Amino acid sequence: MPLVIFETPGEPTELRVDTPEGGPLAEVCDRSAAPVPFACRNARCGTCRVDVLEGDDAFFPPEDRELDLLDLFSDDPRKRRLACSAVLCPGSGRVRLRAVGQDG
Repeated sequence: MPLVIFETPGEPTELRVDTPEGGPLAEVCDRSAAPVPFACRNARCGTCRVDVLEGDDAFFPPEDRELDLLDLFSDDPRKRRLACSAVLCPGSGRVRLRAVGQDG
């Protein structure tokens, strides 16, 4: 089952969320109160960009709208995704994420 780990620098613990069914990362964030900010929720603003520190292969490939916005920020979609658009594959895996701007 995909295990999603949200890092927050300066915090003593990580948020760990099991997501055996996969699905939209935004829903995982909502259900678990993950430390990821959202604004537009439709790949227009980039507020919800997350660094993919581990497990980029646990996501379905980004769709054009997400790719277009990541390109505007010069972000590599293997290393950074939009939480509003990224979708986790079902099955096993481990993903480690950190909201952009939370790099300590």
